[in-house]
Amino acid sequence: MDVPRGKEVARKRLIRRITWISLAVLAAGGATIALARLKPAAPSVDSSGLWPGTVKRGPMERQVRGLGALKPEEIHWIAAAQDSRVATIVRRAGIDEIKANDVIMVLSDPDLELEAEKAEWQLKQDEANLANLKVKLESDKLDQRATFAELGSQYTQAKLTADRDLELTRLNLKSDLESRLSVDQANQLGNRVELQKQRLTITDEAIKAQLEAQRVVVESSRAAYELKKRQVDQLTIRAGIDGVLQEVDVEVGQRVAAGTILAKVADPRKLKAVLQIAETQMKDVRIGLDASVDTRNGLIPGRVIRIDPAALNGTVGVDVALLGPLPEGARSELSVDGTIEIERLPDVVYVDRPVSGEPNTTIGLFKYDPDGKGAQRVNVKFGRASVNTIEVVDGLKVGDRVILSDMSQYDSYQRIRLN
Repeated sequence: MDVPRGKEVARKRLIRRITWISLAVLAAGGATIALARLKPAAPSVDSSGLWPGTVKRGPMERQVRGLGALKPEEIHWIAAAQDSRVATIVRRAGIDEIKANDVIMVLSDPDLELEAEKAEWQLKQDEANLANLKVKLESDKLDQRATFAELGSQYTQAKLTADRDLELTRLNLKSDLESRLSVDQANQLGNRVELQKQRLTITDEAIKAQLEAQRVVVESSRAAYELKKRQVDQLTIRAGIDGVLQEVDVEVGQRVAAGTILAKVADPRKLKAVLQIAETQMKDVRIGLDASVDTRNGLIPGRVIRIDPAALNGTVGVDVALLGPLPEGARSELSVDGTIEIERLPDVVYVDRPVSGEPNTTIGLFKYDPDGKGAQRVNVKFGRASVNTIEVVDGLKVGDRVILSDMSQYDSYQRIRLN
């Protein structure tokens, strides 16, 4: 026979149910909190795709590297000397070498050519005037010499007549008046001879002055003609130096103003390397440092000879003189890779430069566990840097192995597992 349960039994069942539910809720909350506090599991990384490096101690060369190109040391820019028009182009840009006197193109300026002809005829006219003046002056001088000779003869005769008359007067054979007249006539002719002699002297100086004045006119005309002739000659554009014609910047029929660049000629035997160095690496670069240039066909030693005063697009141009012979195939605009030697550090702790390694910075690197099955993140302080190596100041010791690859995707992890 069933016995009905009382209210006490129902109450105990409710309490028991509430208790179990409360325990379940507390257990679930505790589990959630515990799970939230758990650190993320170390991710697995394929070790075959990593770039490892070992910390070493010893000498380290500090270097900076930059890409660049070979450039001519001497570039001859050819510009138009005056306004003109391109008549013909004899040579085009190419790899064939040309000589200094080879014609590249011919310009035309009819007005200039006409002025040159006028200047030439003016010079010839002035030279003819000089020759005519010289003949005329010499003729005048000969006439004066003839007059001088005739006066001299008359003076001699008059003096002889005077001497004779004086002697006759002393012998009372001639009157004193006639003797004195003969002497006076002789004296007059003597004075005329002296004046003519002085006149001849002055005439020489006058002839010299007139000829010099005319010569100045001739020289002025010659200078004007030479100027026009040079200007006409400049219409024939020549290379100027032995080398390679690199550019011809005009076309036939084109009108060019004075100063317009017509062509560029470079000497292919005298090349330098122009390297583009990141401005962040330019702190210790200076003129006189040794360098080496890789032409992909051999290394050439060099020396820094010039540094651009300003940066462009984050790089600074550095000119390197090539001290060794050029390898076969070296030519202007050939791409090269250059390394500049900053200094040699005799004894430092260093490692191969990681992807994100910059000088005087602190970064996190994963250091290999002794068994090589995992890696732990450590903070590493770097010092001076080179192209491929960087000084370790703190955080690692000699013999430690670290991962140098880009591990930025694991920045949230302190450990990784290696497969």
